[in-house]
Amino acid sequence: MKLNPKQDEAVKYISGPCLVLAGAGSGKTRVITNKIAYLVQKCEYQARNIAAVTFTNKAAKEMRERVLQTLGKQESKGLWVSTFHTLGLEIIKKELKTLGFKPGFSLFDDQDTNQLLADLTEDELKKDKDLLNLLKMQIGSWKNELILPEQAIREAREPQKALFAQLYARYQNQLRAYNALDFDDLIMIPTLLLSSNATSRERWQQRFRYLLVDEYQDTNTSQYQLVKLLVGERARFTVVGDDDQSIYSWRGARPQNLVLLSKDYPGLRLIKLEQNYRSAGRILKAANILIANNPHEFEKKLFSELGYGEQIKVIGCRDEEHESERVVAEIISHKFMKRTSYKDYAILYRGNHQARGFEKSLMSNRIPYKISGGMSFFSRSEIKDIMAYLRLLVNQDDDNAFLRIVNTPRREIGTVTLEKLGTLANEKHQSLFATCFDNDLGYRLKGRGFNALAGFARWVVELSDNAVRSDTLEAVKDLVRNINYEAYLYESSPSAKAAEMRMKNVSELYRWITDMLTGDADNPPMTLAEVVSKLTLRDMLERNEEEDEADAVQLLTLHASKGLEYPYVFMVGMEEGLLPHQVSIDEDNVDEERRLAYVGITRAQQELTLTYAKIRRQFGETSQTELSRFVQELPQDDLAFENKKAPNTQAERMEKGQARVANLRAMLKKPQ
Repeated sequence: MKLNPKQDEAVKYISGPCLVLAGAGSGKTRVITNKIAYLVQKCEYQARNIAAVTFTNKAAKEMRERVLQTLGKQESKGLWVSTFHTLGLEIIKKELKTLGFKPGFSLFDDQDTNQLLADLTEDELKKDKDLLNLLKMQIGSWKNELILPEQAIREAREPQKALFAQLYARYQNQLRAYNALDFDDLIMIPTLLLSSNATSRERWQQRFRYLLVDEYQDTNTSQYQLVKLLVGERARFTVVGDDDQSIYSWRGARPQNLVLLSKDYPGLRLIKLEQNYRSAGRILKAANILIANNPHEFEKKLFSELGYGEQIKVIGCRDEEHESERVVAEIISHKFMKRTSYKDYAILYRGNHQARGFEKSLMSNRIPYKISGGMSFFSRSEIKDIMAYLRLLVNQDDDNAFLRIVNTPRREIGTVTLEKLGTLANEKHQSLFATCFDNDLGYRLKGRGFNALAGFARWVVELSDNAVRSDTLEAVKDLVRNINYEAYLYESSPSAKAAEMRMKNVSELYRWITDMLTGDADNPPMTLAEVVSKLTLRDMLERNEEEDEADAVQLLTLHASKGLEYPYVFMVGMEEGLLPHQVSIDEDNVDEERRLAYVGITRAQQELTLTYAKIRRQFGETSQTELSRFVQELPQDDLAFENKKAPNTQAERMEKGQARVANLRAMLKKPQ
């Protein structure tokens, strides 16, 4: 497909900073991949001096594949395409000495962070889940804003913030002691390094001479600064974004970063992509009119050449149960009439709790469905166990990994034993593992507990030694065998079938590790430490990103739907308090909710149906609802309210009847 004039301009403008304002479905990935090819083939850039950065592994993978199709293997050699966090990890790995980290650092995922914060703050927060969650969010927010503990302590005014700042300092010290980093460190640490160290900054600016950033509206403060530091004075970059699709302010995203660009780079070229290749004209008109209610720095209007399309259906239902039954009935009859596939339909909702009713209706009608955001491969307990063993093999200071597996499978190492070990480790300022070899441990522990700990620690040292010095793969295989993990799964699983499935997952993990350790023509062999680092990061980034091509109705939140498209979309729960969400109404942040509704509408390619319940049960109470203001903001002439619909004409009824008969005939002809 040929590029349209605006896409072509975006591809060929390379002499200065460039902002591509790309509306929904306007072909932004094509622009990025074509621009990379243009830089290499027409502008004499080496692929290894180009970096393209985005937010999810899925988006990075798609971009990499499309560049390969355009450029081929040879010309794209050395090209860097990754998420922000993978880029941050790469900078940290290459700058270990400068940063003062020991090699083989650990990456803490969400569960590790939760556990560590709970342990470190037991006296102050008493394992209160809400307070721990607030603390974790506050630490994340400080890191995103590039605020270190000393500054947080200095600037804290109210008592809770002052306490949180002290706990942040304690948490950072502990991470340092464990030679570990958390997810937010992967951006904060490289950004602070490049801003304070001219040699490192120059090195990375030389490495990446042209930078492309996708989904720019989702960047937070530290990501914005990292981009600025990487592009330096030369400012050779292209960022692609859409202020109307900025829906992650709760994660620190700042859509105003798009506006900030024009202030930081007065010569910024702004190019708008307004032609949409996804949706029918009526759907785009509705989206344009809705989003026009938000204040805008940049005006843009999507248009389509795909025809005007069907009216947008609005269905009022008695309650949420009736709503799920109606949506499923609509899907059944529509599929029958149009002879479509189940995967052509998506049900989008504001909150995960809304999915239950739809699941129930789909199940009782034997309709296959898939919920996005199901359990990630790496969230399974058997995978977390084996990963914790591997993390301990490559970094014996990883206390979280140690605590997870020291008694899994059981080794008669009880909580009292671990408490005494932990107390001594804190007194000596050393890791739990190192403390297993401390001479003073014998005075604190006697008998079975002491022997079990010492035996376990010696075994880990031997295995770690084998993994480094001899056959790494054999050492990993020995690990699973020596701990009798399969037998443990059969003892601890609810059924033999479940144990078998869990063991299959362990084998799958082993297969991945084998591939990464041995390498292939495109990927050099990795060390075990690199494999563990990569898999931990993959787990963090790939949660909720599994792809499945099964023929199933898709159920997902509006947030999870961003970047996806479906022929037929049902946006459910279109009520005040749900969309817009009550919290946003209370906090006067309806603009972001409107952007979320805009994202939902622009997922639909051919037909869009909006539903609402007149009564809804929430928190055990039933209350009357009010139709969402967003439905009322849409162009009313383009909406077909079910209860206001004019009766079908005789010609329409005949046409519908004939279509049904034709479909029945077609079905009867199919071989059983």
